[in-house]
Amino acid sequence: MNNTLLAEDELLLKSTVRDFAQRSLAPRAANYDQSGSFPADNIKEMASLGLFGLGIDPSYGGGGGAMRQTAAVVEELARGCVGTSTIYVAHHSLATQYIYRYGSDTHKQKYIPPMATAEKIGAFALTEPDAGSDAAGITTMAVRNGDDYVINGTKIFITNAVEADVFVVLVTLNPSLRSKGVIALIVDADTPGIAVNKMHGKMGIRASSTAEVVFKDCHVPVTNLIGSEQNGFRSAMEVLNTSRIGIAAQAVGIAQAAYDEALGYVKKRTAFANHLADFQGVQWSIADMATRVHAARLMVLHAATLHDKDQPFIKEASMAKLFASRAAVENADKAVQLHGGVGYFAPTTAERLYRDAKITEIYEGASEIQRLIIARSVIAESP
Repeated sequence: MNNTLLAEDELLLKSTVRDFAQRSLAPRAANYDQSGSFPADNIKEMASLGLFGLGIDPSYGGGGGAMRQTAAVVEELARGCVGTSTIYVAHHSLATQYIYRYGSDTHKQKYIPPMATAEKIGAFALTEPDAGSDAAGITTMAVRNGDDYVINGTKIFITNAVEADVFVVLVTLNPSLRSKGVIALIVDADTPGIAVNKMHGKMGIRASSTAEVVFKDCHVPVTNLIGSEQNGFRSAMEVLNTSRIGIAAQAVGIAQAAYDEALGYVKKRTAFANHLADFQGVQWSIADMATRVHAARLMVLHAATLHDKDQPFIKEASMAKLFASRAAVENADKAVQLHGGVGYFAPTTAERLYRDAKITEIYEGASEIQRLIIARSVIAESP
């Protein structure tokens, strides 16, 4: 990208993370994809670089920074290992940021320092079997019982649940109230009444765990309520709006990695006594891939900049996620196509990226939801 769009400190951070990701994450990515095991070494090295403390005040063990820096980090992590970047976003941009932005000082003093160093891993538990895009339709109940809330219900597709030490759980006091009944609770993973069941057969991002989390008569202190009983849903949506920029950045990293693989391959692969890169049809494909990456990256940077300037950014974040996720899917598809038969087989990077890319159009607001957000916004803005 045009480096004039990044400040000197942003360029240094992006370069540092890129070097780390290409040196450490990329060589391990295929093994973690095949094994589906948690990349503990990746997380440890990322913590040593201070990446989990981005956007966290130093008084809570963080290193400061803003959304532009986080987006740059997520892009480079995804370029090296998509599954590892998923762990990062779920932990950092959802669980940690929820507590950091809306928790009490007691919450922050207890949870943020170990989460800012990945000593404790966080998970964000929102989705349920019958409540995905319709987040206000959750039915996992919290009933007040003295000084506790008693939770009963099931969450599904929860990233990091297997390794989590801390859950941020969205529950309802009354399902008939929909969004007005939703609250957020901090739940320590060792609390009695929690069962975590790892889900298998996932298409991509296999380095990250995905699980069902079942709560059965799980007692959580009332003091673990984040914010108030009136603002749980709104806070969750605000965190998701911000995290959506991170998913868009992840998609840019996938699109860039697919482009890198395709370009490298067509420059060395020969057919009919010429390199594939010499054929005009191939050149058109490479041009389209490069253009998608560049446009998506600029959209992410724009949304992140608006966020950091405390300007309205929700429409732009949705646009960035919608466009970047499609760019990731299209670039991954084209990378496999340009590789030919070899691209269809594991453990080629093109094959893995093809499987990894699709999730960016689904989680943290499916593309159809992003279109609704964008459409409602532009219609409301029109004269």
